[in-house]
Order: sequence, then structure tokens, then C-alpha cells
Amino acid sequence: MDFTVRISAIRLIPVFTSSMSNRFATPRPLMTSLFALLLAGCATYPGWLPSDGPSREQVMNSNSKKSPRMTNIQLIDVNDDVARQLLRDRHSALFSDTFGTTHKLPYVTGPGDVIDVTIWEAPPAMLFGSMQASHAGAGTAQSITFPAQMVDNNGTIEIPFAGAIDCNNKTPEQIEHEIANQLQGKAHQPQVLVRVVSNNTDNVTIVGEVNKSIRMPLTARGERLLDAIASAGGVRQSVSKMTIQLTRDKQVHDLPLDTIIRDPRQNIALQPGDVVTALYKPQSFTVFGATGKNQEINFEAQGISLTQALARAGGLQSNVADARAVFIFRLEDDTALHWTHPPQTTPDGKVPVIYQVDLRDPASFFVAQNFPMDNKDVIYVSDAPAADLQKFLNIIVSVIYPLVNAGIVSPTTSGTGLGL
Repeated sequence: MDFTVRISAIRLIPVFTSSMSNRFATPRPLMTSLFALLLAGCATYPGWLPSDGPSREQVMNSNSKKSPRMTNIQLIDVNDDVARQLLRDRHSALFSDTFGTTHKLPYVTGPGDVIDVTIWEAPPAMLFGSMQASHAGAGTAQSITFPAQMVDNNGTIEIPFAGAIDCNNKTPEQIEHEIANQLQGKAHQPQVLVRVVSNNTDNVTIVGEVNKSIRMPLTARGERLLDAIASAGGVRQSVSKMTIQLTRDKQVHDLPLDTIIRDPRQNIALQPGDVVTALYKPQSFTVFGATGKNQEINFEAQGISLTQALARAGGLQSNVADARAVFIFRLEDDTALHWTHPPQTTPDGKVPVIYQVDLRDPASFFVAQNFPMDNKDVIYVSDAPAADLQKFLNIIVSVIYPLVNAGIVSPTTSGTGLGL
């Protein structure tokens, strides 16, 4: 029991002893001694007084010498600046900021692609005319289509009379120009058409919680993230609980699928070699203390605010809760905030933090709307000092009744019961 409750209870001793002496045949010194003995135990709180967690005083003094196990914990009073800084960190993880909004690069071929080549020769055809003479007149442009070829490991294909043509990292238009140059002086005004039959290099891999894991070829259309999800048959779980992870080169970032749907800027264009992973990452927080319900509560992948979290927990119990003592226990990154004192991190590089919100202050409701909840957060609401006093008085009553029943204390004729 904190200091305020102890003082209040001590001041009540004369009142209770006088009332109890009037109702029971018990000497006032005995009653005073009994109350004093019980109050002396308050110094050992919470060793003997029932409680579901620390009081506000104990949490606020967590960095004192009396709590050596808590000296490495950061205690942060949540204000508008803190909430804004935490929100800013989350906004910086958007795909549009991380990967940019660059449109799809021009399609280029590479080893493994299958292409076919058609060559037209203007009349009079000198090189390819004899091959098609039986099917066209002498004044007609002659054409020939070569069998489809796969670009080899060196990035080349073979064209008769033109030799090895370098196709690596070249667009179909560049390959056409290269073949035409190689045929100059051999064919009469050659015109070349290159067509990609099978795209095996410009692909995106889609895996995870999708209906079908696939490799999706990219086209000149410029496919985007949602195109990839649709090509894989959509996600298996609810959209609100899905997270999309994009791996590009050495960068790996994730974003809730719902955010990508709601914000067109996050539906970025894909690039060859991207890996899109659909992750089912149910998030939850746990709530204890003087709230409507104590349990683990799931929330959507795009996140919720502290206000929403408290509402889902049934709000504060108005007859028990200390509205000044709403605490959020969290492990933060060491760069999350400007710490009040140098932080000491856990073995995995996290900083233990207790955020404190005073809901007695009307302005704190606006702050709570902007304070983002994290996965595995713990919300704890302390009991009010008056609630601790009520517990103490209940213990006193539970002591007096057995004494009456045992005949140690007997009601006076003027009494009509305990009257407590």
C-alpha cells in the first residue's frame, strides 16, 4: 500500500475503533491495537495485500536503488512528441520511400530466354530470295523465320550469315539493329523482327501464404505488387492480417497488405529478380490490470492505436483503475527515441521501455490516438489508491467476523450488526 493510503487508513483508526467499540463489547485499546497491527503490514505491500501488479508509485520508482532489477528500463512519459516520433519511424518503412516509385525498366534479354528472329529482304532479294522463290514473285519482299533459339550462357544466339549475336542485357530492338548491321552488304535492305517466345530472366518470384507459388514473367506493361499477388491466386488469409515482404537485391522490407491496397503509392512497379513473400503475421497485445478484460487480443497487420487497444480491452474499470497509471511495456530498437539516460540493451539489441500515459489529462486522449501499438506489447493499468484501501478494509472485516462468531467479540444490545 502506498504512502497516501497508509496515512488515510491511520487517520481512520479513531473513527473505526470508536464505531466498533460502540457496536461490540470490545475494549477500545484492543481494537486500536488490532488496527495498528494490520496497518503495520502495509509497509510490506504487495507481499500480503492482494494485487494483480505494481502500483503507480512502484512503476514510477522503477529506476530507484530499491529496484535493482529495473535499473536498465527506460521510463517514458508519453506526449505528443513521443507519439509523433514513433509514428514517423513507421512511415519511413513505406515501400515508396524504401524502393522508390521508379517505373519498370525496359525489358532486356539474358541467358535462358527463348527468342525467334524473322528477316525480311527487299527485292531483288540477294541472300534469302532463293529460299522463298517458289512462294513469292520476283518483285515481292522475301522473308524467313528462323527456329526459336535459347540465349546461351554467353548471352548469344546464332543467325546464318550474321554469326554470333550478343543478346545479353539488350532489348529486342537493340538485337534487331545488331542483326541488321551484320547483314549489311550481304542482304538487300534487311529488316529484322525479334520476338521473345519465353521470358526466363525478367521474372518475379511469389511465395508464402498465396494460393499458388509461381514465377511471374514481367512484360512491357510494368507489373506491380498487386499484379503479382493476383497472379498467384491471391492470399490464403484475411487481407487485414497479411504482410507483404519484398526482397530486392540486398534490401528486405515488409508492409501490411491492407496498406498497399489503400495507398496506391505502395503498389510499386516490380523489377527482375524481386521476391514477393506473403506472410501471415497475426499481431497481438496482452492486457493486465484494472481493465474490462485481461487477455491476449489480436489486431490487424496495419496496426492500431493505444485508444483502440484500450477500447478492445473493455476500457478502464472506473471503480478500480488509476487513470494516471496506464503503462505500455515494450522492447524498442535502440534508435527509436532520444533516451532520458544511456540505454542498456538486451542480448538481441532491444531496449526495455515502459511508456506511461495519464488519462486524467484530457490532452492525453489525443496523444493516445496517435500512439501506435506494437506486436507483443503489454498494457497494464494499476489499481487506484482508494481501491487498495478498500482491499485493506475488506481484510479488517474478514478478521472481525470470525471474532464475533467465536464469541471473542460480542455485539452490544444497541447494535444491529457490524454496520460497516
